[in-house]
Amino acid sequence: MQTRSKRHTHHTKISLLSLFFLLLLLPTTNTAAAAVTIGGGVSVGIGNAGTGGVWIGGGVTSQNPNPPAGSTLDAAYSALQAWKSAISADPSGVLATWVGQNVCSYKGIFCKQQSPSSSSTPTVTGIDLNRANLQGTLVTELSLLTDLTLLHLNSNRFRGAVPETFRDLISLQELDLSNNQFSGPIPDALFDKRLDAIFLNNNQFDGEIPDNLGNSPASVINLGYNKFTGQIPLSLGFMNSRLKEILFLNNQLTGCVPEGIGLFSQMQVFDVSFNSLMGHLPDTVACLNEIEVLNLAHNELSGSLPELVCSLRSLVNLTVAYNFFSGFSQECAKLFVRNVGFDFESNCIPGRDMQRPQPECSLVPGGGLSCLRIPAAQPLVCGSILGRVGSGADRQVRPGPGSGSSSSP
Repeated sequence: MQTRSKRHTHHTKISLLSLFFLLLLLPTTNTAAAAVTIGGGVSVGIGNAGTGGVWIGGGVTSQNPNPPAGSTLDAAYSALQAWKSAISADPSGVLATWVGQNVCSYKGIFCKQQSPSSSSTPTVTGIDLNRANLQGTLVTELSLLTDLTLLHLNSNRFRGAVPETFRDLISLQELDLSNNQFSGPIPDALFDKRLDAIFLNNNQFDGEIPDNLGNSPASVINLGYNKFTGQIPLSLGFMNSRLKEILFLNNQLTGCVPEGIGLFSQMQVFDVSFNSLMGHLPDTVACLNEIEVLNLAHNELSGSLPELVCSLRSLVNLTVAYNFFSGFSQECAKLFVRNVGFDFESNCIPGRDMQRPQPECSLVPGGGLSCLRIPAAQPLVCGSILGRVGSGADRQVRPGPGSGSSSSP
C-alpha cells in the first residue's frame, strides 16, 4: 500500500481561482513567484507595483522611507513590535529588520499606497513569513492591522490559539496558518469573514468544526491533519457554490457525509479520508460534475458505491479503500478503462481481491447510525436537491429500540 504522503499529494493543490486572486495583488512590473508548499499553502513575493495602488516594503527599499507621523502605520508599529516580543526563536534573522518606525521596510511586511503620490499614506496590507522558521505565538494586537488582506505564516513553529480578536481583521481575504503547531478551537469568526482561501491544515486544532462553516465564501478550505471531532457541519450544504476544494482528511470526524455536498457543481477536490465517518454515501455525490479527486478512504462507510458516482466525467482519482462498502456496479469497473485511479481495497466486496476477511464484514460499524434522508419520488435531479437539503434531508439520528437501520451492508 502506498504511504500516506503519496496517497495525498493532491493536498498541495491550490485552486485556480485562489491563484487568480493572488495574481491580481501581485506586481505587474516585477516577476512574482507563487510557490506551493506542503499542505496547500501559498508563498507570495510582492514587488513595487500592483492593482489599485503601489505595493512597497517587504524588506526592500521603501518609496516612502519616512511615513508621516500619526499615520495608520503607528498602530501597525505597535502591533508588529508586540508580535516581535512574542517570537522566541528566529534562526534566520528575519526580525533583525524589524527596527524603527518604518514598518514597510520590515522583512515580510508589505504596504500599499492607494496613490502613486509620494505624499499618500501607506498601510500594511500583506504579511508573508512563509518558511521563516519562526517560533512563538500570535498576539491580540495583530487585530490593529485592519487593512491586512493577506496573512501567510505557512511552515513555521507558531503555537497556541488563534486570538479571537482576529475577527477585527476586516479586510482579510487570504489566511494561511498551515504547517505550524496551533491548537485549540477555530474562532467562529473566521468563517464569517470574506476569506477566499483558508489553510489551517497540519496543526493541532481540536474541538468541533464551527457550525457556521457554511457562512464562508471561500473557494478553497483545508482543515486536514488536525484533531477535529464531531460531525461535518450540515451548513456545508449552504456554502457559496464557488467552493472548489475542501479537505477534512486526517481528523477524528464522525457521523455522515452530508447530503448537501452535492450542491457544489464546481467542486474539484473533496477529501474526508482517515476519519471515522459511517453510513451510506449520499446519492447527491453524483452531482459533483467537476470533481477530480474524491477521497473517502479509511472511514467506516458502508452500502453499495452509487453507480452515478463512478460515472462522474471529470474523475481523475476515486479512493474508497478501507471502508465497508459491499459492492459496486459495472460502471465502477469501467474506471480502469477510463484510466481513472480507483482504489477499493479492504472493503467487503464479494468476488474481489484484497478485501476484508468475512468476519470483519459480518458486523458493519455504526449499525445504530442512520443517515436520515428524504426519499425522492423520482430519479435524482441535481438541480433540485437544494430544497431537499433545506428541508432537513440530511441529519444524524440514533434509532430508538426496535427501529431499523439504513447502515447495513
